Amino acid sequence: MSADSVFQTLHGLAVLMWLGGMLATWTILRPAGLAVPSRVQRLQRLVDIFPRLFGGVWAAVLILPISGVALLRLRFTGFETAPRDVQIMMGLYVVMVALFLRMQGLQLPALRKAVAAQAWADGAIAVKQLRRLAVGGLLLGLATVVLGMARQF
Repeated sequence: MSADSVFQTLHGLAVLMWLGGMLATWTILRPAGLAVPSRVQRLQRLVDIFPRLFGGVWAAVLILPISGVALLRLRFTGFETAPRDVQIMMGLYVVMVALFLRMQGLQLPALRKAVAAQAWADGAIAVKQLRRLAVGGLLLGLATVVLGMARQF
């Protein structure tokens, strides 16, 4: 297996982990949470679930730039000679990381704090913000995948 194939595989798996986590948050966790009649139980479950979910995203956040830069070095002479779509994908990665850091660093602690204080309305607001950020990241991620796949064909 060539170095290009190894880094392409790692890159693809990292994208799947990240986008899969956001998609699961939006399409599985949210409906399942809404099925729980008690808002208290719903918020307590989310406090337990999000750190596990974010572990996979952290792995992707670390793997993507390593594999991306490796692919950049293998296929082009550097960032300045990379095609515009590759540069856009790298910029979208930075924006997605910023959204994720907001989720991890601001909204998840706000949710934990609200649940610990039994401030259920504040917890619901934090979950709403987490969901919005996840959907935004998912849409940016899908746009990035479309750019990457268009390059393949």
